[in-house]
Amino acid sequence: MAPPTRRPWHRAVTLLTLTPLLRYAVARHAVPPGTDRRTGCDACGAPIGPDRPWPALGPTARCAGCGARVGAPPASVELVAMAALAALLLARPPGVELVVAAWWLVFAVPLIFVDFAVHRLPDRLTWPAAAGTWLLLGGAALAGAGPAPWLRATAAGVGLALFFAASTLLLGARGFGIGDAKLALSAGTLLGWYGWSVSVLGLVLALTLSGVVALGLLLSGRARWSSHLPFGPYLVLGAIGALLLVW
Repeated sequence: MAPPTRRPWHRAVTLLTLTPLLRYAVARHAVPPGTDRRTGCDACGAPIGPDRPWPALGPTARCAGCGARVGAPPASVELVAMAALAALLLARPPGVELVVAAWWLVFAVPLIFVDFAVHRLPDRLTWPAAAGTWLLLGGAALAGAGPAPWLRATAAGVGLALFFAASTLLLGARGFGIGDAKLALSAGTLLGWYGWSVSVLGLVLALTLSGVVALGLLLSGRARWSSHLPFGPYLVLGAIGALLLVW
């Protein structure tokens, strides 16, 4: 008898068991540049590390010791994670590509919140996202896909990262950040697996979305021309949008 097919709600339950770890990553890394990782509640110092991650970092986002908010807003990480899961379930990419996308999203989701909170994309999240994506796609190439898509993915990731890094060198604070270049390395690699046009589409979607949001903030008076807006969240959304169009 064939094993029963795993139902979508089983995957949802599995993801929900991982969301405290995603929330922990946000609280841990959402600190200003030059500051070490957060180890406890800012209000009372109660630890949020491995000795007590679950009660302090549940969906309520409240410290179990004093009730102060810790990290991302209540239920926000959980909702974004569920939206990412819904996108994967609707798209139904092949097995190996599903694993690669899931790996990337595990790091991309907390990076969204960290960038919105403190305008930084920490190495402890961007580098594992890039390395894991590249290695997993390399495994897919060895398993039968062949070297061509993997080499193209590698070139696309490096090319997109260099594009962002060049803007930093040429424009300084008015350009993209080095963190954006590191995130682009993994996003470009993931998109490049499906073709050069998909990489370009992801970049165009990210630039368009960020431009629309920036224009809306300017018109509403909530931002000025000199304001620096985080680009990481739009890069993640652009990559997801491009993937949904090709899966």
